[in-house]
Formats: sequence, C-alpha cells, structure tokens
Amino acid sequence: MLLLPMPPTDGFTADDLDRLPGLPRHTELIDGSLVLRSPQGRWHSAVKTLLSRQMDAQIPGDLYVYREFTVRLGERQRPEPDLMLVRGDGRTGPDSTWIGPEPVLLVVEVVTPESEIRDRERKPRIYAQAGVPHLWRVEREENRTIAVHVYALDPVTRCYMSAGVSRGRLRVDDPCPLDIDLTRPER
Repeated sequence: MLLLPMPPTDGFTADDLDRLPGLPRHTELIDGSLVLRSPQGRWHSAVKTLLSRQMDAQIPGDLYVYREFTVRLGERQRPEPDLMLVRGDGRTGPDSTWIGPEPVLLVVEVVTPESEIRDRERKPRIYAQAGVPHLWRVEREENRTIAVHVYALDPVTRCYMSAGVSRGRLRVDDPCPLDIDLTRPER
C-alpha cells in the first residue's frame, strides 16, 4: 500500500518531487497536487515509440527528443509530457530530473481515458502560460486511427491556436520540418 504525505496547505512544490521518498515513477505535479499516472497501455506506449523514433530520425542535430521527463513550469507545476522536443542548449546533466521551459519547443501528450481532462484542458493551459511554442495532442479515434491535433502558441494571448488535425500522415514545418507516418502504431 502506498502512503502519500499530507499535502502542505499551499500545495507541493516542484522541488518536492525530488525530495519526497517513495513516490511512484512518473508522478507529476499539477497546481501543487501530486498526480499519479495509471500504468500505460499498449496503444499509448506504441504511439510514443512511433512518434519518438520518427522524430529522432528527422530532427536537426541541435534538437533532442525527451521521453517521459518532467518540465518545471513554475513553483507548483511540473508535468511530465509523453514527449518533448528540446533545443540542445537546454540539455540537462546526467542526474537532472527536470528541464525548464525555455529550451522546450514542442510538448506531446498522448491522451488516455485516465488523462483526458488533464491532457485536453489543464496541461495545455499551463504549457501555454509557460511559453512552450508548440503542442501536439494525440487521440485514439474509434476506428483506431491516430489523430494528432497540432497547436501553435499565440505569443500575445499565451493561448494555443489550432494548426490542424492530421490522420495517416503528419507533416509540419514548425518547430522543424517533420513528416511522420501515423499508420502503424501497433506491431
């Protein structure tokens, strides 16, 4: 049985994720509250692998794909996107447990039934407020098709604007040119 500490009156902080003993892997901090993620399913894992492999094969040498690594967006915000595209000047040391928002060019969230509200509503807001320029929200449609909802940050309003939805093939120019085949998520 997992025993979690009582949250402080003003919530947990980003640093608490590294200090609290016994937290499960992939624990996130959203609005000062600990979020424990459910075990990922086969589809979720396959989609992350499909995207990360194709992204990694196409990105310029000064960019890196981070998988399941937290991004510290504020004192009480430390989500863990499924994938991030990060500028090389923001690479962390080998013992780092998080990265700041400045070098993050893209966050990718693969939606599951357990994460729907966070991935569709709350996390996009906190990524936008932190200035992350691009967001992809990946959904599984009823016919098992992958739909990638592509968003770009409006720097004035700090809100994401839709840049389209892709099925079958994802082609984008920003944050770098990518051409991703979405047709084979499961093997």
